[in-house]
Amino acid sequence: MVDRRRASLTALSTLTRRPRPELTLAPPPAGAPAPAGPDRPALIVDNAVYSSGRRVATPDSVAESHEWLVEDPERLVWLGLYRPEPAELGELAEQYDLPDLAVEDAIKAHQRPKFERYGSTLFVVLKAARYLDAAEEVEFGELHLFLGRNFAITVRHSESPDLSRVRRRLESEPALLEKGSEAVLYAILDAVVDGYSPVVAGLATDIDEIETEVFRGDPGVSRRIYELSQEVLEFQRAARPLTGILAAITAGFDKYDVDEELRSYLRDVADHVVQVNERVEGFRLQLRDILTVNATLVAQRQNEEIRELTEASIAQGEEVKKISAWAAILFAPTLVGTVYGMNFEDMPELSWHLGYPFALVLMAGVSLALYAVFKRRGWI
Repeated sequence: MVDRRRASLTALSTLTRRPRPELTLAPPPAGAPAPAGPDRPALIVDNAVYSSGRRVATPDSVAESHEWLVEDPERLVWLGLYRPEPAELGELAEQYDLPDLAVEDAIKAHQRPKFERYGSTLFVVLKAARYLDAAEEVEFGELHLFLGRNFAITVRHSESPDLSRVRRRLESEPALLEKGSEAVLYAILDAVVDGYSPVVAGLATDIDEIETEVFRGDPGVSRRIYELSQEVLEFQRAARPLTGILAAITAGFDKYDVDEELRSYLRDVADHVVQVNERVEGFRLQLRDILTVNATLVAQRQNEEIRELTEASIAQGEEVKKISAWAAILFAPTLVGTVYGMNFEDMPELSWHLGYPFALVLMAGVSLALYAVFKRRGWI
């Protein structure tokens, strides 16, 4: 029985939603502790004992909940922790014989999604994600699960997913919760994967907006493309390993005689994961293409600016040539006039009657000759 329940947590694979039984969300049971706020780093959010899928006790301590299992090993204890301290996990590890390596991973967090078996205990790490509309960005969180034949311990390091909703969902369907820790694993996997849908929708909207900004020529769009690409890659690192995790669980269905209803649910989750991964891969490729198009458009705009600057420079050069040509033409008569205007007593042609007309003809002739040269060369 131990191996059978533990082992059914071994695999999953593809995702198109099948109808599942509607589970009404009941209000939290009386006496259940309220969720911790972000200013409280370590807290047991809920500590419940179930028998035949129904809550029979809400112990005040880890030791007390373990005593309920000693009295009846067929019961199920579900402990929910939020950002626990090492001492809290140490107590749980002692009570439920949790593997040291897995406990160390749960304390340090920052683990990749994975599925590991330590004897009769399964250790699962999941990455939750939620889309923040106000900031237009994706927030990622980490969730650790320790699953045994008659216990489920969840260690949450982020605000999502809302495991209180998952717990209420299962408590509203005792027949499902009666299936044990496998049902807890299914419900949490389903909640994590369902949480990916709003993220996919948010990323799709952001990409559409970026495409508009690219063709509008927004100068800040390159930075936004890079930031969004990083979010997509991180989302891909969160969602892609689930395919392997669910495939491993699916592979153990027959070996560990997993309940047929749970098999159907887990396959449904696996199908959804495949769809999410396909969309995320599409986002990655789309952003790559958008980045290429943006680089091309930027290069075109730069080339256009360079062309306009070149044309302006050429036009300025033409104007300079015209000014230079006219300056040279006017310089010749000015030079002659300057020489003959020095008023020295002993100068050639001062006594010559034709000296003045000759000077005028000389200035006009030089000017006309220069004009003809510049005109032929296209300067004027």
